[in-house]
Amino acid sequence: MTRISIIGSGSMFTKYLASDILQIQGFEEGVFALVDVDARRLELSVKLVRRLIELSGKNWTVEASTDRREVIAGSRFVINQIEVAGLETVRNEFEIPLRYNVKQCIGDTLGPGGLFKTLRTLPVWLEIVRDIEELCPDALILNYTNPMSAVTLATSRVTKLPVIGLCHSIQHSSQQLARYLDVPYEGLDWRCGGINHMSWFTQLEVDGKDQYPALIEKMSDEAFLAKDPVRFDFARHFGAFVSESSGHFSEYIPYYRKRQDLIDRYCAAGYNGATGFYANEWPVWRKEMDEEIERMLSGEQEIKLEKSDEYAAVIIDSIVNEKPNVIYGNVPNRGLIENLPFEGVVEVACLVDKKGVQPTQYGRLPEHLAALCRSNMAFFELAVQAVLEKDREKALQALYIDPLTAAVCSPAEIKSMFEELWEADRLYLPDWK
Repeated sequence: MTRISIIGSGSMFTKYLASDILQIQGFEEGVFALVDVDARRLELSVKLVRRLIELSGKNWTVEASTDRREVIAGSRFVINQIEVAGLETVRNEFEIPLRYNVKQCIGDTLGPGGLFKTLRTLPVWLEIVRDIEELCPDALILNYTNPMSAVTLATSRVTKLPVIGLCHSIQHSSQQLARYLDVPYEGLDWRCGGINHMSWFTQLEVDGKDQYPALIEKMSDEAFLAKDPVRFDFARHFGAFVSESSGHFSEYIPYYRKRQDLIDRYCAAGYNGATGFYANEWPVWRKEMDEEIERMLSGEQEIKLEKSDEYAAVIIDSIVNEKPNVIYGNVPNRGLIENLPFEGVVEVACLVDKKGVQPTQYGRLPEHLAALCRSNMAFFELAVQAVLEKDREKALQALYIDPLTAAVCSPAEIKSMFEELWEADRLYLPDWK
Protein backbone atom coordinates (compact mmCIF):
# COMPACT_ATOMS: atom_id res chain seq x y z
CA MET A 1 0.00 0.00 0.00
CA THR A 2 1.46 3.36 -1.06
CA ARG A 3 2.28 5.75 1.78
CA ILE A 4 2.49 9.47 0.98
CA SER A 5 3.90 11.75 3.66
CA ILE A 6 2.99 15.43 3.68
CA ILE A 7 5.31 17.36 5.97
CA GLY A 8 3.90 20.75 6.85
CA SER A 9 0.36 19.50 6.26
CA GLY A 10 -1.13 22.72 7.66
CA SER A 11 -0.15 24.37 4.36
CA MET A 12 -2.76 25.56 1.87
CA PHE A 13 -1.38 23.04 -0.65
CA THR A 14 -2.67 20.00 1.27
CA LYS A 15 -6.25 20.45 0.14
CA TYR A 16 -5.22 20.62 -3.52
CA LEU A 17 -2.65 17.83 -3.42
CA ALA A 18 -4.82 15.38 -1.46
CA SER A 19 -7.78 16.07 -3.75
CA ASP A 20 -5.60 15.52 -6.83
CA ILE A 21 -4.14 12.27 -5.48
CA LEU A 22 -7.57 10.90 -4.58
CA GLN A 23 -8.67 11.45 -8.18
CA ILE A 24 -5.91 9.27 -9.68
CA GLN A 25 -7.66 6.48 -11.55
CA GLY A 26 -6.90 2.99 -10.26
CA PHE A 27 -5.24 4.34 -7.11
CA GLU A 28 -7.87 2.97 -4.77
CA GLU A 29 -6.03 2.67 -1.48
CA GLY A 30 -3.10 4.16 0.36
CA VAL A 31 -2.03 6.07 3.44
CA PHE A 32 -1.65 9.81 3.92
CA ALA A 33 0.92 10.42 6.67
CA LEU A 34 0.37 14.01 7.80
CA VAL A 35 2.94 15.92 9.83
CA ASP A 36 2.86 19.44 11.27
CA VAL A 37 4.50 20.90 14.36
CA ASP A 38 1.38 23.01 14.97
CA ALA A 39 -1.07 20.58 16.61
CA ARG A 40 -4.13 22.68 15.82
CA ARG A 41 -3.35 23.05 12.15
CA LEU A 42 -2.40 19.37 11.96
CA GLU A 43 -5.83 18.49 13.34
CA LEU A 44 -7.52 20.67 10.72
CA SER A 45 -5.57 19.01 7.91
CA VAL A 46 -6.41 15.53 9.23
CA LYS A 47 -10.13 16.28 9.34
CA LEU A 48 -10.02 17.87 5.89
CA VAL A 49 -8.18 14.97 4.25
CA ARG A 50 -10.50 12.44 5.88
CA ARG A 51 -13.47 14.36 4.51
CA LEU A 52 -11.90 14.36 1.03
CA ILE A 53 -11.39 10.59 1.30
CA GLU A 54 -15.08 10.18 2.15
CA LEU A 55 -16.02 12.19 -0.93
CA SER A 56 -13.74 10.06 -3.12
CA GLY A 57 -15.25 6.77 -1.90
CA LYS A 58 -11.76 5.25 -1.87
CA ASN A 59 -10.08 3.08 0.76
CA TRP A 60 -7.44 5.55 1.94
CA THR A 61 -6.50 6.14 5.55
CA VAL A 62 -4.84 8.96 7.47
CA GLU A 63 -2.09 8.76 10.07
CA ALA A 64 -0.84 11.92 11.72
CA SER A 65 1.67 13.17 14.26
CA THR A 66 3.57 16.27 15.29
CA ASP A 67 6.59 13.92 15.41
CA ARG A 68 7.43 12.97 11.84
CA ARG A 69 9.41 9.89 12.88
CA GLU A 70 6.19 8.28 14.09
CA VAL A 71 4.51 8.23 10.68
CA ILE A 72 6.87 8.67 7.71
CA ALA A 73 8.54 5.23 7.74
CA GLY A 74 8.05 3.38 4.48
CA SER A 75 6.81 6.39 2.52
CA ARG A 76 7.08 6.11 -1.26
CA PHE A 77 6.64 9.86 -1.70
CA VAL A 78 7.48 12.67 0.74
CA ILE A 79 5.98 16.09 0.03
CA ASN A 80 7.69 19.04 1.72
CA GLN A 81 5.56 22.12 2.50
CA ILE A 82 7.21 23.39 5.69
CA GLU A 83 7.16 27.03 6.79
CA VAL A 84 9.69 27.74 9.54
CA ALA A 85 8.71 30.56 11.91
CA GLY A 86 7.17 32.57 9.08
CA LEU A 87 4.54 34.45 11.06
CA GLU A 88 7.13 35.37 13.67
CA THR A 89 9.58 36.89 11.20
CA VAL A 90 7.60 38.24 8.26
CA ARG A 91 7.43 41.80 9.65
CA ASN A 92 11.15 41.89 10.53
CA GLU A 93 12.16 40.69 7.10
CA PHE A 94 10.07 43.38 5.40
CA GLU A 95 10.39 46.37 7.73
CA ILE A 96 14.14 46.27 8.41
CA PRO A 97 15.07 46.24 4.68
CA LEU A 98 12.45 48.94 4.11
CA ARG A 99 14.44 51.28 6.36
CA TYR A 100 17.29 50.83 3.88
CA ASN A 101 14.93 51.55 0.93
CA VAL A 102 14.85 47.90 -0.13
CA LYS A 103 11.15 47.66 -0.97
CA GLN A 104 10.14 44.02 -1.28
CA CYS A 105 6.84 42.76 -2.64
CA ILE A 106 7.05 39.07 -1.64
CA GLY A 107 10.49 38.52 -0.10
CA ASP A 108 10.51 34.72 0.10
CA THR A 109 13.01 33.75 -2.61
CA LEU A 110 15.69 36.40 -3.15
CA GLY A 111 16.46 39.65 -1.37
CA PRO A 112 16.81 40.05 2.39
CA GLY A 113 13.56 38.19 3.01
CA GLY A 114 14.55 35.30 0.75
CA LEU A 115 17.99 35.04 2.33
CA PHE A 116 16.72 34.90 5.89
CA LYS A 117 13.96 32.49 4.93
CA THR A 118 16.72 30.26 3.53
CA LEU A 119 18.74 30.56 6.74
CA ARG A 120 15.64 29.71 8.83
CA THR A 121 14.38 26.89 6.63
CA LEU A 122 17.34 24.84 5.50
CA PRO A 123 18.71 23.70 8.89
CA VAL A 124 15.25 22.39 9.85
CA TRP A 125 14.64 20.80 6.46
CA LEU A 126 18.02 19.06 6.33
CA GLU A 127 17.26 17.37 9.66
CA ILE A 128 14.05 16.09 8.06
CA VAL A 129 16.03 14.81 5.07
CA ARG A 130 18.22 12.74 7.41
CA ASP A 131 15.08 11.12 8.85
CA ILE A 132 13.77 10.42 5.34
CA GLU A 133 17.07 8.71 4.45
CA GLU A 134 16.80 6.51 7.53
CA LEU A 135 13.07 5.73 7.60
CA CYS A 136 12.02 5.77 3.93
CA PRO A 137 15.18 5.33 1.83
CA ASP A 138 13.19 4.53 -1.34
CA ALA A 139 11.22 7.79 -1.25
CA LEU A 140 11.00 10.46 -3.93
CA ILE A 141 11.07 13.94 -2.36
CA LEU A 142 8.64 16.47 -3.85
CA ASN A 143 9.50 19.95 -2.62
CA TYR A 144 6.96 22.79 -2.57
CA THR A 145 8.71 25.03 -0.02
CA ASN A 146 10.22 28.34 -1.11
CA PRO A 147 12.87 29.41 -1.79
CA MET A 148 12.44 26.55 -4.25
CA SER A 149 15.88 26.68 -5.85
CA ALA A 150 17.74 26.92 -2.53
CA VAL A 151 15.78 24.09 -0.86
CA THR A 152 16.15 21.79 -3.88
CA LEU A 153 19.83 22.68 -4.27
CA ALA A 154 20.62 21.98 -0.61
CA THR A 155 18.71 18.70 -0.71
CA SER A 156 20.63 17.53 -3.77
CA ARG A 157 23.92 18.32 -2.01
CA VAL A 158 23.26 16.26 1.14
CA THR A 159 21.44 13.14 -0.10
CA LYS A 160 21.36 10.68 -2.97
CA LEU A 161 17.59 10.42 -2.65
CA PRO A 162 15.85 11.77 -5.76
CA VAL A 163 14.37 15.24 -5.30
CA ILE A 164 12.32 17.50 -7.55
CA GLY A 165 11.13 21.01 -6.79
CA LEU A 166 7.57 21.72 -7.91
CA CYS A 167 5.96 25.06 -8.68
CA HIS A 168 2.88 26.12 -10.63
CA SER A 169 4.34 29.21 -12.26
CA ILE A 170 5.00 27.66 -15.69
CA GLN A 171 1.55 26.07 -15.85
CA HIS A 172 -0.18 29.30 -14.83
CA SER A 173 1.99 31.57 -16.99
CA SER A 174 1.49 29.50 -20.13
CA GLN A 175 -2.27 29.67 -19.53
CA GLN A 176 -2.01 33.43 -18.99
CA LEU A 177 -0.13 33.82 -22.26
CA ALA A 178 -2.90 32.05 -24.15
CA ARG A 179 -5.43 34.44 -22.59
CA TYR A 180 -3.26 37.49 -23.32
CA LEU A 181 -2.95 36.39 -26.96
CA ASP A 182 -6.62 35.38 -27.13
CA VAL A 183 -5.80 31.95 -28.54
CA PRO A 184 -6.89 28.45 -27.40
CA TYR A 185 -4.44 27.06 -24.88
CA GLU A 186 -4.25 23.76 -26.75
CA GLY A 187 -3.14 25.63 -29.86
CA LEU A 188 -0.30 27.52 -28.19
CA ASP A 189 3.08 25.89 -28.83
CA TRP A 190 5.62 26.99 -26.25
CA ARG A 191 9.01 26.07 -24.86
CA CYS A 192 10.28 27.16 -21.45
CA GLY A 193 13.45 26.78 -19.39
CA GLY A 194 15.59 28.55 -16.82
CA ILE A 195 15.35 28.50 -13.03
CA ASN A 196 12.37 28.58 -10.69
CA HIS A 197 10.53 31.91 -10.90
CA MET A 198 12.86 32.88 -13.76
CA SER A 199 12.12 30.46 -16.56
CA TRP A 200 11.84 31.94 -20.02
CA PHE A 201 9.26 31.30 -22.74
CA THR A 202 11.79 31.23 -25.57
CA GLN A 203 9.26 29.82 -28.03
CA LEU A 204 5.70 31.10 -28.36
CA GLU A 205 3.92 30.00 -31.54
CA VAL A 206 0.53 29.22 -33.02
CA ASP A 207 0.54 27.07 -36.18
CA GLY A 208 4.25 27.72 -36.53
CA LYS A 209 3.91 31.52 -36.36
CA ASP A 210 5.83 33.48 -33.73
CA GLN A 211 3.41 35.16 -31.32
CA TYR A 212 5.84 37.61 -29.71
CA PRO A 213 5.20 40.38 -32.29
CA ALA A 214 1.46 40.16 -31.53
CA LEU A 215 2.12 40.22 -27.79
CA ILE A 216 4.42 43.24 -28.09
CA GLU A 217 1.84 45.06 -30.22
CA LYS A 218 -0.83 44.53 -27.56
CA MET A 219 1.44 46.27 -25.04
CA SER A 220 0.85 49.61 -26.76
CA ASP A 221 -2.53 49.55 -24.99
CA GLU A 222 -2.02 50.94 -21.48
CA ALA A 223 -4.93 48.92 -20.08
CA PHE A 224 -3.40 45.73 -21.44
CA LEU A 225 0.05 46.67 -20.13
CA ALA A 226 -1.40 47.21 -16.66
CA LYS A 227 -2.49 43.56 -16.45
CA ASP A 228 1.10 42.38 -15.94
CA PRO A 229 3.26 45.51 -15.99
CA VAL A 230 6.74 44.30 -15.06
CA ARG A 231 6.64 41.13 -17.13
CA PHE A 232 5.26 42.92 -20.17
CA ASP A 233 7.77 45.75 -19.98
CA PHE A 234 10.60 43.29 -19.51
CA ALA A 235 9.46 41.18 -22.49
CA ARG A 236 9.30 44.31 -24.63
CA HIS A 237 12.98 45.04 -23.93
CA PHE A 238 14.46 41.55 -23.49
CA GLY A 239 12.34 39.57 -25.94
CA ALA A 240 11.01 36.88 -23.58
CA PHE A 241 8.15 36.47 -21.12
CA VAL A 242 9.13 35.12 -17.71
CA SER A 243 7.36 32.42 -15.72
CA GLU A 244 6.69 34.26 -12.46
CA SER A 245 4.32 37.10 -11.58
CA SER A 246 5.27 40.75 -11.95
CA GLY A 247 5.54 41.16 -8.17
CA HIS A 248 7.85 38.22 -7.58
CA PHE A 249 9.90 38.86 -10.70
CA SER A 250 10.42 42.54 -9.92
CA GLU A 251 12.55 41.48 -6.91
CA TYR A 252 14.92 39.23 -8.87
CA ILE A 253 16.31 41.89 -11.20
CA PRO A 254 17.78 45.36 -10.56
CA TYR A 255 15.50 47.42 -12.79
CA TYR A 256 12.08 48.10 -11.30
CA ARG A 257 12.22 48.48 -7.50
CA LYS A 258 15.32 50.59 -6.83
CA ARG A 259 13.48 53.96 -6.88
CA GLN A 260 9.97 54.91 -5.83
CA ASP A 261 9.23 56.54 -9.19
CA LEU A 262 9.97 53.21 -10.89
CA ILE A 263 7.78 51.34 -8.41
CA ASP A 264 4.99 53.84 -9.03
CA ARG A 265 5.32 53.42 -12.79
CA TYR A 266 5.79 49.67 -13.14
CA CYS A 267 4.67 47.95 -9.94
CA ALA A 268 0.92 47.84 -9.48
CA ALA A 269 -1.24 46.43 -6.68
CA GLY A 270 -1.12 42.95 -5.19
CA TYR A 271 0.97 40.30 -6.94
CA ASN A 272 1.76 42.84 -9.63
CA GLY A 273 4.27 44.45 -7.31
CA ALA A 274 2.81 46.18 -4.26
CA THR A 275 5.46 46.96 -1.65
CA GLY A 276 4.82 44.89 1.46
CA PHE A 277 2.17 42.76 -0.22
CA TYR A 278 3.28 39.45 1.29
CA ALA A 279 4.16 40.81 4.74
CA ASN A 280 0.78 42.50 5.00
CA GLU A 281 -1.40 39.82 3.45
CA TRP A 282 0.11 36.44 4.29
CA PRO A 283 -0.91 36.39 7.98
CA VAL A 284 -4.44 37.31 6.85
CA TRP A 285 -4.48 34.57 4.18
CA ARG A 286 -3.36 31.98 6.69
CA LYS A 287 -6.12 32.92 9.15
CA GLU A 288 -8.72 32.98 6.37
CA MET A 289 -7.60 29.58 5.08
CA ASP A 290 -8.01 27.99 8.52
CA GLU A 291 -11.45 29.58 8.85
CA GLU A 292 -12.43 28.29 5.40
CA ILE A 293 -11.40 24.74 6.36
CA GLU A 294 -13.46 25.02 9.55
CA ARG A 295 -16.48 26.09 7.49
CA MET A 296 -15.98 23.12 5.18
CA LEU A 297 -15.76 20.72 8.12
CA SER A 298 -18.88 22.15 9.74
CA GLY A 299 -20.87 21.82 6.52
CA GLU A 300 -21.28 25.57 6.20
CA GLN A 301 -19.21 25.54 2.99
CA GLU A 302 -19.17 22.83 0.33
CA ILE A 303 -16.08 20.68 -0.14
CA LYS A 304 -15.37 19.50 -3.68
CA LEU A 305 -12.88 17.11 -5.23
CA GLU A 306 -11.42 19.44 -7.84
CA LYS A 307 -8.29 18.97 -9.92
CA SER A 308 -5.58 21.60 -9.60
CA ASP A 309 -2.64 22.50 -11.84
CA GLU A 310 -0.12 21.10 -9.34
CA TYR A 311 2.25 18.40 -10.56
CA ALA A 312 2.54 16.15 -7.47
CA ALA A 313 -0.36 13.86 -8.40
CA VAL A 314 0.77 13.73 -12.04
CA ILE A 315 4.17 12.45 -10.88
CA ILE A 316 2.64 9.92 -8.48
CA ASP A 317 0.22 8.67 -11.16
CA SER A 318 3.05 8.37 -13.70
CA ILE A 319 5.22 6.30 -11.38
CA VAL A 320 2.61 4.13 -9.64
CA ASN A 321 0.42 3.49 -12.68
CA GLU A 322 3.30 3.50 -15.18
CA LYS A 323 1.64 6.30 -17.14
CA PRO A 324 4.23 8.57 -18.86
CA ASN A 325 3.73 12.33 -18.55
CA VAL A 326 5.78 15.49 -19.08
CA ILE A 327 5.96 18.03 -16.28
CA TYR A 328 8.22 20.98 -15.44
CA GLY A 329 10.44 20.54 -12.42
CA ASN A 330 13.44 21.91 -10.58
CA VAL A 331 16.34 19.49 -10.72
CA PRO A 332 20.16 19.49 -10.55
CA ASN A 333 21.43 20.96 -13.81
CA ARG A 334 24.39 18.73 -14.69
CA GLY A 335 24.47 20.14 -18.20
CA LEU A 336 20.74 20.27 -18.92
CA ILE A 337 21.03 24.01 -19.63
CA GLU A 338 24.52 24.37 -21.00
CA ASN A 339 25.16 28.03 -20.17
CA LEU A 340 24.00 27.83 -16.55
CA PRO A 341 26.16 26.50 -13.67
CA PHE A 342 26.60 22.73 -13.88
CA GLU A 343 26.12 22.22 -10.11
CA GLY A 344 23.10 24.51 -9.83
CA VAL A 345 19.36 23.76 -10.00
CA VAL A 346 17.39 24.48 -13.16
CA GLU A 347 13.73 24.26 -14.21
CA VAL A 348 13.18 22.15 -17.31
CA ALA A 349 10.71 19.74 -18.87
CA CYS A 350 10.90 16.28 -17.29
CA LEU A 351 9.59 12.92 -18.45
CA VAL A 352 8.02 10.97 -15.59
CA ASP A 353 7.26 7.26 -15.87
CA LYS A 354 7.76 4.04 -13.90
CA LYS A 355 11.51 4.80 -13.77
CA GLY A 356 10.89 8.10 -11.96
CA VAL A 357 11.71 11.68 -12.94
CA GLN A 358 13.95 12.02 -15.99
CA PRO A 359 14.89 15.63 -16.83
CA THR A 360 15.26 16.55 -20.48
CA GLN A 361 18.10 18.42 -22.14
CA TYR A 362 17.25 22.05 -22.89
CA GLY A 363 20.40 23.30 -24.60
CA ARG A 364 21.46 26.94 -24.33
CA LEU A 365 19.39 29.90 -23.23
CA PRO A 366 19.81 33.24 -24.98
CA GLU A 367 22.88 34.61 -23.25
CA HIS A 368 21.33 37.79 -21.85
CA LEU A 369 18.61 35.70 -20.18
CA ALA A 370 21.12 33.15 -18.91
CA ALA A 371 23.10 36.00 -17.33
CA LEU A 372 20.11 37.04 -15.23
CA CYS A 373 19.57 33.43 -14.14
CA ARG A 374 23.24 33.15 -13.18
CA SER A 375 23.00 36.19 -10.92
CA ASN A 376 20.17 34.52 -8.99
CA MET A 377 21.92 31.15 -8.96
CA ALA A 378 25.02 32.74 -7.42
CA PHE A 379 22.84 34.07 -4.59
CA PHE A 380 21.37 30.59 -4.00
CA GLU A 381 24.80 28.97 -4.15
CA LEU A 382 26.22 31.28 -1.48
CA ALA A 383 23.14 30.97 0.74
CA VAL A 384 23.23 27.17 0.56
CA GLN A 385 26.98 27.06 1.15
CA ALA A 386 26.46 29.32 4.17
CA VAL A 387 24.07 26.80 5.73
CA LEU A 388 26.03 23.66 4.82
CA GLU A 389 29.31 25.16 6.03
CA LYS A 390 27.77 27.12 8.94
CA ASP A 391 29.45 30.19 7.50
CA ARG A 392 27.83 33.51 8.43
CA GLU A 393 30.17 35.42 6.14
CA LYS A 394 28.89 33.56 3.08
CA ALA A 395 25.33 34.45 4.06
CA LEU A 396 26.37 38.11 4.07
CA GLN A 397 28.08 37.66 0.69
CA ALA A 398 24.81 36.34 -0.74
CA LEU A 399 23.09 39.57 0.30
CA TYR A 400 25.95 41.64 -1.13
CA ILE A 401 25.27 40.23 -4.60
CA ASP A 402 21.47 40.15 -4.41
CA PRO A 403 20.28 42.11 -7.50
CA LEU A 404 17.70 44.34 -5.78
CA THR A 405 19.69 44.96 -2.59
CA ALA A 406 22.83 45.80 -4.58
CA ALA A 407 20.86 48.21 -6.79
CA VAL A 408 19.75 50.19 -3.72
CA CYS A 409 22.43 49.90 -1.03
CA SER A 410 26.17 50.32 -0.54
CA PRO A 411 28.16 47.37 0.88
CA ALA A 412 28.30 49.09 4.27
CA GLU A 413 24.52 49.55 4.29
CA ILE A 414 24.00 45.92 3.28
CA LYS A 415 26.20 44.70 6.13
CA SER A 416 24.33 46.90 8.62
CA MET A 417 20.98 45.59 7.36
CA PHE A 418 22.24 42.01 7.58
CA GLU A 419 23.31 42.48 11.21
CA GLU A 420 19.94 43.99 12.12
CA LEU A 421 18.08 41.13 10.48
CA TRP A 422 20.27 38.53 12.14
CA GLU A 423 19.59 40.03 15.56
CA ALA A 424 15.84 40.34 14.91
CA ASP A 425 15.54 36.72 13.68
CA ARG A 426 18.09 35.28 16.14
CA LEU A 427 15.61 32.92 17.86
CA TYR A 428 14.90 31.17 14.55
CA LEU A 429 18.43 31.06 13.14
CA PRO A 430 21.13 28.43 13.62
CA ASP A 431 23.65 29.02 16.36
CA TRP A 432 26.81 29.40 14.29
CA LYS A 433 29.82 30.19 16.43
